[in-house]
Amino acid sequence: MSTSASFSFELYPPRNAAVAARMPQTVQRLAAAGPNFISVTYGAGGSSQSASLDVLKLLLETTSVPAMAHLTAVGSTYAEAARVVREFLDAGVRSFLAIRGDAPDGTAADAPRGDFATAAELVQLIHRVQAERAPYREVALPGSPAVALDADGREKVVIAVAAFPNGHPESRTIDRDIDALLAKQAAGANLAITQLFFHAEDYLSFAQKAKEAGVEFPILPGIMPVTSPARLKRMLELSGEDLPSELAIALEVEPTDEGRREVGIEYAASLASRLVAGGAPGIHLYTFNQAAPALDVLARAGLVDSATTEKEPA
Repeated sequence: MSTSASFSFELYPPRNAAVAARMPQTVQRLAAAGPNFISVTYGAGGSSQSASLDVLKLLLETTSVPAMAHLTAVGSTYAEAARVVREFLDAGVRSFLAIRGDAPDGTAADAPRGDFATAAELVQLIHRVQAERAPYREVALPGSPAVALDADGREKVVIAVAAFPNGHPESRTIDRDIDALLAKQAAGANLAITQLFFHAEDYLSFAQKAKEAGVEFPILPGIMPVTSPARLKRMLELSGEDLPSELAIALEVEPTDEGRREVGIEYAASLASRLVAGGAPGIHLYTFNQAAPALDVLARAGLVDSATTEKEPA
């Protein structure tokens, strides 16, 4: 049986017709597990805005799972970002992951990075756009046909931000990363999701330091079932993390794809179990648009029933 810990998933917009054709089935399998939310990535400078919105609409129209829209600030003006936020809100999205983001590959070092210096500024913009869109609600007054305007009762949005257990590549110390989280909290963020890491102690130590410094919102550890040496290499390139030697060796010496899949799932499941046992509020799984490995990780970690891991139909 599953535990009380929460879990959530990340999807990315389809990059080819084959992935697009499988997306409805992937969404349904992940939604059936009962996640707290499913997030959808968004390319730097809005490079996948339309495709992201298509997946978000699929989630909203075919499931009851909250859909979280990623927003990246890099390369965007305030006006452009506000327009995107309004479009997502109009579609029914009420959860966002606000990140500053990295410039697209090939961008010159001195190229303009847009109007946003930090993710905290993007957090503030999302709240501002939502407040302008729904500034109040009408509340009936007892014994009177009149209504009152309840500004405090306006619909709120969930705004998650990124956290870096082993430090942001541009940060010199963990203390600076925690200061950045505190700034995001002051701006109105109410959730954090971590960058990839490979050892439970990295997250648990960071979460404790953040709590002691005054970070009050939950920090969800983000993990991924790494099922091939090529995927591990790519993840290290994107995250800047150090090579997890135990996992890397196990993936290299395993001769079959199925064996490597088993190595990656078992490593991620063990990591998830240690995180939950150590007090993590839940697990956020980077799925690479593959439902089966993510569900297998959750089942082995005791977060879902094994029935959810039944094989996908051919």
